[in-house]
Amino acid sequence: MGEGRLPDGFGVRVDPRVRTYSEGRVLIGGSPTRMLKLAPTAAAMIGDGFIEVTDSQSALVARKLLDSGVGNPRPMSIPSPSDVTVVVPLKNNEAGLARLITALHGLHVIIIDDGSDVPVAVPRISWSVGSVTVLRHERSRGPAAARNTGLRCATTDFVAFLDSDVVPRKGWLEVMLGHFSDPAVALVAPRIVALEPEGSALARYEHARSSLDLGRKEAAVRAGSAVSYVPSAAMLMRRSVALDCDGFDESMHVAEDVDLCWRLQEAGWRLRYEPVAHVAHEHRVTFVEWFARKLFYGTGATPLSARHPGMVPPIAMSPWTLVACLMAASLTRLGLLGAAATLSVTIVRLRKMFVGLDQPTRIAAILAAEGFVAGLWQLASALCRHYWPITLLAVLLSSRIRKIALGLAVAEAFSDWYKHRELGGLDPVRYAFFKRADDIAYGAGLWTGALSARSIDALKPRLDG
Repeated sequence: MGEGRLPDGFGVRVDPRVRTYSEGRVLIGGSPTRMLKLAPTAAAMIGDGFIEVTDSQSALVARKLLDSGVGNPRPMSIPSPSDVTVVVPLKNNEAGLARLITALHGLHVIIIDDGSDVPVAVPRISWSVGSVTVLRHERSRGPAAARNTGLRCATTDFVAFLDSDVVPRKGWLEVMLGHFSDPAVALVAPRIVALEPEGSALARYEHARSSLDLGRKEAAVRAGSAVSYVPSAAMLMRRSVALDCDGFDESMHVAEDVDLCWRLQEAGWRLRYEPVAHVAHEHRVTFVEWFARKLFYGTGATPLSARHPGMVPPIAMSPWTLVACLMAASLTRLGLLGAAATLSVTIVRLRKMFVGLDQPTRIAAILAAEGFVAGLWQLASALCRHYWPITLLAVLLSSRIRKIALGLAVAEAFSDWYKHRELGGLDPVRYAFFKRADDIAYGAGLWTGALSARSIDALKPRLDG
């Protein structure tokens, strides 16, 4: 269970995107958006947006900021890298291993040869500190089983899992280790960036929009948030916690990392995404391999839904927001009027939550508008990604729906390009093409998995509130 008082000297900084009201006593932010009400004494501790733990009371306030998602940790101590074992699952990628191993100088490394055609030998590298061990599965049992084998053989306090197609950048480990000064943190993951960001148009799209790259903003890892999981291509864990939860689910050959994150969350542990730490990944940049990988990712939604009901919905929003979005998407005068009326009702409902605060109507209107815009893009994304077979059928049957769907598909793709335009340098037209191909591949995988399992749970929307 992820419990424990934050140590003295541990700091928490309020996220710059958080809005403050009533002289700092009310904070609104996080993902999903939450409202945190503080007592005057607690608000005074935060001051200019930073609190340092000095006693039990400040420790409670700091923990509340972290758990509500409105604050980010600023650790005060770093465990030693000598307390880390790096586990590398591998099958038929000795070239990648040779490239990776040079970046792990001084660390304890366990290589798991998961049934390679030619058995992997211990790399010929002389290290003054650390060690290299090679273990072999005579037949391939999958990456989850390979990681678990390395986990059970490790003896250090922490275990880092790195795939053989990654290369960690300088300082990656130290930055992540600092988070473990919080005794409630079980797992930390770095930002995964492109090993070769330049090249073909597809390579530049992947550099900007890889499924493994979770962005530049630090965050708590929580189901339903902006960072709902972290990929197993690179992650760092407390060994004792990983063993207690039986490691990765070996029956899963896709989405086992998502499952692990959510099991840890359900057990009460905290997880962090640390984008300052970089690990470079060799992306698939030939179209057939890239498309097949995206399709493979999509097949993971159904087994995840079976293990974690209601946690992988294509759409998650309040019924009021969904109704407003559907009305607005109709692009009819009646629909737009209906959307405006629904938003007005939402503002009235939200305003009741902010009675007693400064400008309650303004706060409610801002949140309602933000929720509507976010819901509209979420709906557009779901129609183009998770539900594209249904959207395609509707497009073939109705010329009006064809125009609406085309408008949503173009608008959503260009909006996504604008958010990621600084990476890759790809023009919006080619970016939009790859974005829609990305969505088609994932959606095809999702429907393939759902039909194979005879379950539509992964396709059901979740309406909250």
